[in-house]
Amino acid sequence: MSRQTPSIKLLYIISDGTGETAENLLRAALHQFKGYLVHVIPFPHVTQTDQLHPILEQAAKKNAMVVSTLVSADLRTKLEELASQLRIRHTDVIGALLGQLSVFLRAQPQGVPNQMHQVNDEYFRRIEAVEFTVRGDDGKNPKLLNEADIILLGVSRTSKTPLSVFLAHKGYKVCNIPIVLNQKIPPTLFEIDERRIFSLTIDAEVLQQIRRQRLKTMRVHSKSTYSNMEYILEELEWADDLFRSNPIWPVIDVTQKAVEETAAVVLNILADRGLAYELGEVSQL
Repeated sequence: MSRQTPSIKLLYIISDGTGETAENLLRAALHQFKGYLVHVIPFPHVTQTDQLHPILEQAAKKNAMVVSTLVSADLRTKLEELASQLRIRHTDVIGALLGQLSVFLRAQPQGVPNQMHQVNDEYFRRIEAVEFTVRGDDGKNPKLLNEADIILLGVSRTSKTPLSVFLAHKGYKVCNIPIVLNQKIPPTLFEIDERRIFSLTIDAEVLQQIRRQRLKTMRVHSKSTYSNMEYILEELEWADDLFRSNPIWPVIDVTQKAVEETAAVVLNILADRGLAYELGEVSQL
């Protein structure tokens, strides 16, 4: 007997911002359910009550569930009324949180949408940081080291570039320098504030697996020294010797770490050294 294909279920996201936060949260929750086909459809920038009617009527017709992140109390109330009338399953992601924060902070929320990604000085700082980080990727421009907020060192495939981009979206100008066996690093590195330098290391076997996959993706011969264990061990030892000779550089093991976890370690150390600054979140609700 052939296995029946599950029907597609619809999830609508109604947001007065981009809906990115709700979608990420929703997709994280969906990972806990297997064997279901779910189509997530965002409806961003909903700021008027008359925008709700056609969305909810469509949701009722298609038997969709609705998840909302609306900061306006009036919009939330209207959405709840319509969802009840049309018998739509609805979850208000932000309403309960705003209520609890209101009690905790003894203040009323402003109820103003699009507060997380305004075009202000912080926004332009992020843009500048991302552009800087692209120019400073993979040691392409050592002259930028003097201007960098963070410098990352590590052998190939230690997540230097994705970590750099993640930190750039937090507003930090990042340069990353590859460490290659028997090749010297830029002398400029020893002329800057060493408190901003971070060393990345990784387990040799894990690194070999990552490099083999990289070679496979690039369709390069698998016997390349790049993924050879003897070469990898020599290169890691070469990097470790450099790190040990510069003890002020924190060494972070990125083995099995998500980019977010490594970034948190970097930012915590920066904060301890008085070199961090807060720019808030990148995404909107």
